[in-house]
Amino acid sequence: MAAVKTFTSQKRGARAVLGAGLFAILAGCSTVGDGAASRSANDPLEPVNRGMHAVNKGVDTVVLRPVSMFYGTVIPAPVRTGIGNMASNLGEPSNFVNNLLQARLDQAATNGARFLINSTIGVVGLFDVATLTGIEVQPADFGETLHVWGTGEGAYLELPLFGPSTTRDATGLIVDFAMNPLGHLSPSDDALSAARRVRVADTVGLRYALRGTVDTVLYDSADSYAQSRLIYLQNRRFELNDFASGDLETVSGDGEAASASDPYADSYLDPYADPYAQ
Repeated sequence: MAAVKTFTSQKRGARAVLGAGLFAILAGCSTVGDGAASRSANDPLEPVNRGMHAVNKGVDTVVLRPVSMFYGTVIPAPVRTGIGNMASNLGEPSNFVNNLLQARLDQAATNGARFLINSTIGVVGLFDVATLTGIEVQPADFGETLHVWGTGEGAYLELPLFGPSTTRDATGLIVDFAMNPLGHLSPSDDALSAARRVRVADTVGLRYALRGTVDTVLYDSADSYAQSRLIYLQNRRFELNDFASGDLETVSGDGEAASASDPYADSYLDPYADPYAQ
C-alpha cells in the first residue's frame, strides 16, 4: 500500500484518515521556504516511520498484494479501466477547488468541464469522454496548494495505509478529505457506499498495474524504507518544482548518506534504481 502512494501521488484510495490531530500538530513544524527540507530527507521520526513502514509492508504482503493479483486476473482490463475512470472523476471536485485556491483559473475551468462531461456523457465517470475530446486532466491537491502558498515541506512521514508523505502533504490529505462532497453524506447513503467501493477497487487495481515496480521496491530493495522515501520525495519535489539545489540527500538505515538529483534531468538515470544495493 505504501508503494502505491509512492508512485501515484495523484491517486486517492478509499482509506480512512488516521491520526488527523497528530498530523495537524506536526504540520505546524513546516516552515515557509524550508530550504533544508528541500535539499535533504528531513526525517526526525525515522524510527517511528520505519515501524509504520513495516506495518504497511505487512498489510501489502498479507492483504493488498494477493487481493490485487486475484482482482487483476479475474476482472477484465476494460472493467478495471472503467473503475479507474470513475475514481478519477470522483477527484475532480477537489481538483477544481485546489486549482481555484492556487489561482489557476483555466485549470479549474477544465476540472469543471471534465466533471460535467464525464458525469453525464461518460456515465458517472465510467468513460473518460473528456480526455477523448482533448480536455486533459489537471490534477491538484491541498498539499500542492500549501506549497504554492509558501508552506515548507516539513518532516517526512510514513502514514498508516497511505504510505510515504510529509507533514505538509498529510495536512493536505486531511483537507482534501474534508473538501470532498461525498464525505458529508450519511454513512448509510448509497452514493457514499458506491464511491467507497469504487475507490477501494481502484486502489487494488492500481496495485496490480504497478506490481512490477512496487514489488521491486518493497521486496527486492536492500532498504525498502529508504528506497520508498527517496522515490516519493524525488517525485513529489519534481511534481511541485520544489528542488532547491537539484540534489536530494537521503540517509540509509545504517547512517550512510546518498544523494540523487532530479530523476527526470538525466535520460539515463533510473529513479527507481536502489541506491543502497551492494
